Amino acid sequence: MGVNDIAFPNLGIYLEDIPRKITVGGFDVAFYGMIIGFGMILACFIAAREIRNRGMDENVIWDLSLYVIICSIAGARIYYVATSWEKYKDNLLSIFNLRQGGLAIYGGVIAGAITVIVYCRKKKISFLPYVDAIVMGLLTGQIIGRWGNFFNREAFGDYTDGLFAMRLPIDAVRASDISDNIAAHIVEGTNYIQVHPTFLYEGIWNLALLIFVILYRKHKRFEGEIFCIYALLYGAGRFVIESVRTDQLLIPGTAVPISMVVAAVSVLVSGVVIVVMKRKKIQVQYLVDNVKDKEKI
Repeated sequence: MGVNDIAFPNLGIYLEDIPRKITVGGFDVAFYGMIIGFGMILACFIAAREIRNRGMDENVIWDLSLYVIICSIAGARIYYVATSWEKYKDNLLSIFNLRQGGLAIYGGVIAGAITVIVYCRKKKISFLPYVDAIVMGLLTGQIIGRWGNFFNREAFGDYTDGLFAMRLPIDAVRASDISDNIAAHIVEGTNYIQVHPTFLYEGIWNLALLIFVILYRKHKRFEGEIFCIYALLYGAGRFVIESVRTDQLLIPGTAVPISMVVAAVSVLVSGVVIVVMKRKKIQVQYLVDNVKDKEKI
């Protein structure tokens, strides 16, 4: 394989000379950054449209978007650096170099959610309708953003010979991402590895989740339910997908993948919130129905 080639042999797909970047005016621009940026912009438009369709003020989204984008990028980077400190401790300036990747989605989501809550409290408006609307944009941004991993040749899993198996030149990936199992399956005389395209799995899962929440949003029982559904289902999918990745971010001093822990907590907490809130809704509806019945009598 050429150093810039990518192949999906069991699908009969061979892509030649896929670049990581383009050069504009003598300055290198990484596809990773462009894709992430495009995903964020589209996410804002979709969230604003969702808010408008609900009869709320879409200007809140545009006012909020700048804060959310900045804080989300910072949160995603802090999360990644904190769990990959060995890569940065000897070159602190590299912390600010985002062109080679190094953003953790959970860090971005957590920072973004906190930003929305703080903003809405300062403006004295309920944040729950807005986080529900933002989920639509967030999922869209995640689906698009995962293709940044494709161009960076990262966020892949262990060896597989399944239908979606992906081949990448050894020289195109980080040596630290090549597990012992991947190395053991390198065919003598070849220069590539064959792995799970976990970035693609997550993109497909997010697309399915986006379709589900679009169909379900008109049937939600309480404000904030869409965000809870996102946290639960995305967390469930991420937990499984993360288990096969070779670039797992670990809790410092342990062999425990932090994203699997965060995903499990998200599933548990959001599941409890959904159950409790739906029970409250059922109880309230029962009381309302009883009052109506008595009034009829």
